[in-house]
Amino acid sequence: MTESPEPPNFVFWTLRIGVAMEFIGHGMLGFGHPSSWAAYFGVVGIGPERAYALMPWVGIGDIVTGIAVLFYPCRAMVWYMALWGLWTAMLRPMAGESVWEAVERAGNYGVPFALFLLTTGGGFKAWLGSRLSEPEEGLQRIEFQWVLQLTTILLLVGHGMLGLHVHKALFGFQYAAIGFQSRFVESIVGVLECLLAGVVLFRPTTGLLVGVLLWKLASEALNPIAGAPIWVFIEHGGSYAAPLALALLTRFRDERIVREGDAVA
Repeated sequence: MTESPEPPNFVFWTLRIGVAMEFIGHGMLGFGHPSSWAAYFGVVGIGPERAYALMPWVGIGDIVTGIAVLFYPCRAMVWYMALWGLWTAMLRPMAGESVWEAVERAGNYGVPFALFLLTTGGGFKAWLGSRLSEPEEGLQRIEFQWVLQLTTILLLVGHGMLGLHVHKALFGFQYAAIGFQSRFVESIVGVLECLLAGVVLFRPTTGLLVGVLLWKLASEALNPIAGAPIWVFIEHGGSYAAPLALALLTRFRDERIVREGDAVA
């Protein structure tokens, strides 16, 4: 049987690229001074004028961090990225938006946290250095697998509930851009995404996860189709990395079981 070339490294780099896309995309959006961000700054008492002045600086910080994770992903930085992703997601319900907005952005914090679980243990040098654990060893940790699986589930449930329960206005513009103008479509898609999340919970096969990846790519591609900056699509890199990494991990696990069975036989 021919072994696939280093699947653990594929998983490892999938997470790093996904996190880099997330931060670079988010950072580039900051240069566009999105009006919705003003409300998020307002949560911590920063007024609109000051907020618009700070947005590019936040963008620069995100871009630098996103590039750094590709070349020097030290433990402290990856931990910061997970916390920053969680914080920016939670700002949405704190600013008055639906809590499902934070759930749907699970890729922003779940994927950096999964990458954090692959980094080495304690010690000052381990936190500030670039040492990473052996990918294969880290991939076998049950908590690492569960973070990826839960992240994928939250992505689907959050997006589904935004269409099914919240009827997010943006979805209406996106569906209209491809010829659909009915709330019925949003509800059907929402139900299907929630059902798909249930299947990922109980039976996350490789084929199913590849399907989830393609669905996330297609649904997020509606953003630029509807007129949003391409950086919105790139910003959701974690939403693509989670199901892809889990699919690779599942395939690697299945191949290992086959190899071990062949060895016993």
